[in-house]
Amino acid sequence: MTNMMSFQRTFLLILLVVIGYLLWTEWQKENQPVASQSQPVVATNINGASESEVPTLNEESSAIATTQVVPTEISGELSAIPSTRLITVKTDVLNVTIDTLGGQLVQVQLPAYPESLQQPNVPITLLQTNPGSLYIAQSGLKGPQGPDSATGFAQFATENSEYILADGKDDLSVVLTWKDAQGVLVKKIFNFKRGQYLIDTSFEIDNKSAAPWRGQLYAQIKRQHVEKSRSLLEFPTYSGGAVSSPEKRFQKITFDDMSEDNLDERITTGWLAMVDRYFVSAFIPNNQTEYRYFSRAGGDKNYWLGLVGPWIEVAPGNTVKENLQFYVGPEITDKLKQIAPGLELTVDYGWFWPISQGLFWLMKHIHHFVGNWGVVIIIITVLIKAVFYPLSAASYRSMANMRKLQPKMAALKERHGDDKQKFSQAMMEMYKKEKINPLGGCLPILVQIPVFIALYWVLIESVEFRQAPFFGWITDLSAQDPYYILPVIMGISMFAQQKLSPAPPDPMQAKILMTMPVVFTLLFLTFPAGLMVYWVVNNLISIAQQWYITRSIEKAK
Repeated sequence: MTNMMSFQRTFLLILLVVIGYLLWTEWQKENQPVASQSQPVVATNINGASESEVPTLNEESSAIATTQVVPTEISGELSAIPSTRLITVKTDVLNVTIDTLGGQLVQVQLPAYPESLQQPNVPITLLQTNPGSLYIAQSGLKGPQGPDSATGFAQFATENSEYILADGKDDLSVVLTWKDAQGVLVKKIFNFKRGQYLIDTSFEIDNKSAAPWRGQLYAQIKRQHVEKSRSLLEFPTYSGGAVSSPEKRFQKITFDDMSEDNLDERITTGWLAMVDRYFVSAFIPNNQTEYRYFSRAGGDKNYWLGLVGPWIEVAPGNTVKENLQFYVGPEITDKLKQIAPGLELTVDYGWFWPISQGLFWLMKHIHHFVGNWGVVIIIITVLIKAVFYPLSAASYRSMANMRKLQPKMAALKERHGDDKQKFSQAMMEMYKKEKINPLGGCLPILVQIPVFIALYWVLIESVEFRQAPFFGWITDLSAQDPYYILPVIMGISMFAQQKLSPAPPDPMQAKILMTMPVVFTLLFLTFPAGLMVYWVVNNLISIAQQWYITRSIEKAK
């Protein structure tokens, strides 16, 4: 039986291994090969040429069904779509390309978010048609009388091929029209607003025919997911689908889930989304109507997450209007909260998301005054250390008292030699006599772990830290330190902490602990600079606190 000091250190090492194992398990979940679909279901390609599917709702059984169009061989790149079918829309925050075949959103760029700091004039492309990265939004009306039917998407007409939000204007409308031979006129209207990533989409069905018109509103996000190789140290951030309902505000629908089983749920007051680190696309339907939410997986690693509404009936001479919204942009929690309940949860803060949300709320308010996210990280670290100082102090006192007993521990070890049982008994008697709890430093550390993990996820998931500069050579807090200065400082600070802590009586354990600063420095070389700022500041404050408490106890002795 080892002594209690060894147990304390072993406990902390095991705790570190457990946390690492949990992160590894999460990484494995999100990087498993996608299982093959036994009965692939196909969906409409952006150019109407590769695969086709428009979801419908079976009238008798209310089960979701699909219809297929014969595929042909045409490339999926945007340049392969006839230019006569494409229209462009530019606002202050969105560059959108719409295919008039079905009125599909086939490309969305975000001018306010550059692809990289090295390419400041190249906006990040969220929706796109590139093979291997296909990611588009489709919505429309499905019915036996069109516009979208078993023969494919409707070909809409529009007055212009280019729309630009003019200076001094706050909104911009893009109207697509379709009319059949019987006199049914359908308008698909996209409404864009200044400063907003939310696109209002409405469908007007004007039935001037002699017969009733029947159809269904549908919306779906089609995405091609190809597994990308990742290093072991790359962060396991979530990429996949999500659905919200009053019962479950945020439910992940992974690509594996879509491959293994089709989602089929009735939801009122919900939304669906495709989630990535920093960005999200989401359909938000009318919250007064019940929709059937579905998912599908098909060939070439294509996936669909969508919804189908109830049957719509338009009598001859009448006009009916249906609405839904589509958000495509950054995961800014304040904006997402205003759009739909629970949409802000697409910012995946992990297990301790309530703590993460509270920390980020405080960080936003601090940023309002200091204007630099790196400075915010330093301030929030200082505040956290101040709040947990009583717990940290208890831990440091325990370590200082253990360090004070090291000469006696060495004498006991020399006296009892290799008799570990007698050595342990003597150690316990000494702890009891000196009124020292050798596990006194463990509980304070355990209490702080949820806060540290919550802050960790805030720093790697919040879009506000993407490409955010700090000072000097740190130009992007979400990227690694290009010169590895912060990881080296962190390793040195860990070494200093070990010097302040009592050495374990076991020589082998002492050697292992001495290698930890080197191991952690190597592990953290590729970590985002924002995390390194946190760890360095945290370690420096911990050293100051531990030195002060240790010195006070030694003076008292």
